[in-house]
Amino acid sequence: MPLHPRDRIFVALDVADLPAALTLVEQVRPYVGGFKVGLELCTTVGVPQVVEAIAAAGGAVFLDLKLHDIPNTVAGAVRAVCALGPAVRMLTLHTQGGAAMLRTSVEAAAVAPARPRLLGVTVLTSIDAAVLAGELGVAEGLEAHVLRLARLALDSGLDGVVASPHEAATVRQACGPGPLIVTPGVRPAWAGVGDQRRVLGPAEALRTGADYLVIGRPITAAADPAAAAARLLAECDGTL
Repeated sequence: MPLHPRDRIFVALDVADLPAALTLVEQVRPYVGGFKVGLELCTTVGVPQVVEAIAAAGGAVFLDLKLHDIPNTVAGAVRAVCALGPAVRMLTLHTQGGAAMLRTSVEAAAVAPARPRLLGVTVLTSIDAAVLAGELGVAEGLEAHVLRLARLALDSGLDGVVASPHEAATVRQACGPGPLIVTPGVRPAWAGVGDQRRVLGPAEALRTGADYLVIGRPITAAADPAAAAARLLAECDGTL
């Protein structure tokens, strides 16, 4: 069954405290499918408390922890996330942790009664080709590197990947219709790009093959977050 446009949108709750996060959840919940929770809020409040509070407010959780450590440590973290229950719909791991880390994580999740979909982070949207080559020393081009990491994630058994809208079409074409593609770096024309470097509008991002869009400041920093979320949903709805 095709996703409703609303279900494709996850709002990034990049705020410093739980009351602020829950205020946003209450404001925009009618217009979005769920909420991405990252390091800032989880570090301040704690992962179980954040998940419980957002679930109680009626929100689905995309837990963006970008797990990256030795296989045993990451597998333990995945088991802990699975124990939080079905409110956690998706969980991220860094593909640069390698195949052993990714496969061990898949095995850890497979035995859980309820598990989130596991997503491999490819290249952060704050990194462009110049940073990839000059600072990180990666010789291959950015698009080729994203595709390499996406294939690593999928070959290791993950459910999908996180990739910028500029590489989503390449990943979709190369990997087929099955894997999930979650796309950050989405900025409507009426919002600034912030510290993102590889961005695209919501309509364009969906046309590239993205399944889910992660959108933060265009909604959360707006004077009226509910109105911004409704406007963004209308843009997405018009593309499907």
